[in-house]
Amino acid sequence: MPYLTIEKKAKIFTDFGGSTANTGSIEGQVALLTERINHISNHLKINRKDFSSQRGLMMMVGKRKRLLTYLSKHDLAGYRGLIEKLGLRK
Repeated sequence: MPYLTIEKKAKIFTDFGGSTANTGSIEGQVALLTERINHISNHLKINRKDFSSQRGLMMMVGKRKRLLTYLSKHDLAGYRGLIEKLGLRK
């Protein structure tokens, strides 16, 4: 059973992207990546020697960082609201 169902993806995009069809929004993409990062982080706590998942995690973290950098340059208020909603920085 997949951890990220179609309904869960749709809910993430409606909460952060505005609508279900707006899958290209930066906010929705960052929220989806954050969900996947949290899932893989929990997986790696149990399976410490899963190096291919660890590499995939690092690639996702880098992609999320690039998207957040783009968002901070183009929409600072949206960036601050997004990291507050996701709880990324303290």
